[in-house]
Amino acid sequence: MADNDLKTASVLAFERKLDPSDALLSAGQWAERAQGATWKAVEVREKSVRGTISHRLKSGEQDSAKLDASIQSPNPQKVDVASLPNNADTLRVHFTLRVLGDAGVPSACNNPTYQEKLKMIVKQYVEQQGFGELARRYAYNLANGRFLWRNRVGAEQVETQIRLWKNGQETRLWTFDALSFFLRRFDVPEPATQPLKELADVIQSGLTGNKSKPKSHELLDVVAYVRIGDGQEVYPSQELILDRGDKKGQKSKTLYTVGNVAGMHSQKIGNALRTIDTWYPDGTDLGPIAIEPYGSVTSQGKAWRKPKQKMDFYSLLDNWVLKDKMPEKEQQHYVIATLIRGGVFGDKEKE
Repeated sequence: MADNDLKTASVLAFERKLDPSDALLSAGQWAERAQGATWKAVEVREKSVRGTISHRLKSGEQDSAKLDASIQSPNPQKVDVASLPNNADTLRVHFTLRVLGDAGVPSACNNPTYQEKLKMIVKQYVEQQGFGELARRYAYNLANGRFLWRNRVGAEQVETQIRLWKNGQETRLWTFDALSFFLRRFDVPEPATQPLKELADVIQSGLTGNKSKPKSHELLDVVAYVRIGDGQEVYPSQELILDRGDKKGQKSKTLYTVGNVAGMHSQKIGNALRTIDTWYPDGTDLGPIAIEPYGSVTSQGKAWRKPKQKMDFYSLLDNWVLKDKMPEKEQQHYVIATLIRGGVFGDKEKE
């Protein structure tokens, strides 16, 4: 029965349980994938180009003479670019992933009563549902190479290799043809059924581990080979420059590097791995979206889980913990996946 005096903790935080590293980019030949360790790093270089007038003109700028004069004026731009060498047709993307235990257990909570109730519903979820469905979807996004983002588009072949490491040694290897997997649904191609189940079992084992055990995590080493053609451009993460100061003469695009090696942010990798939410309301043909408290999709400027619908994370969690209103099975998956995502979810104290 619901406890009318129970309130959401003002301090409530969860550590992320899928913890990827940055991904590093290197280049080589598709036929030499077995020698991936010797591949050359992809470097970022600066390119200066002369741009053209292409923005939408205001009404006062549509005069033909003014437009001709603008076109004659140079529009120099500096941008960062990254590409494969002319003698390499394949991009290699490499990162590691730690799957941590104690999923659903807060790292900080200043209300012991609330924490005990939360512990109870997470335990109930694990006993009734388990992490199997979430683990299967996380594994699916590793196998299909979703984390490659734009680098996956137009590729001739994509192979993902996922290794399980224990005590510094490789103990398992799963290899997948990434292009045989869908991005808009989670149907597993027949040849990948068993290896994907094995990978999902490992992820589930990592999530269900606890700190009382000597080993409460799983370590995966993920490598994707993307055959796109000699000398083709590749796409590391783009840096967000908050303070540009005087914009004149500055680069309009800055790419992310680790040392001198092109890389992808761990946040971008994590966003791809948690793109498993197909349970949001009013969905169209968008397919899965990333697990977010309000179902935010920044590329669309839209939140798919609005508080008015009571389908956002906070509404579902409060109903579950404070009012004993258990969500539907699919929404339980969503709530637990948000806890696995991590974040600060406390309720501000009223003054």
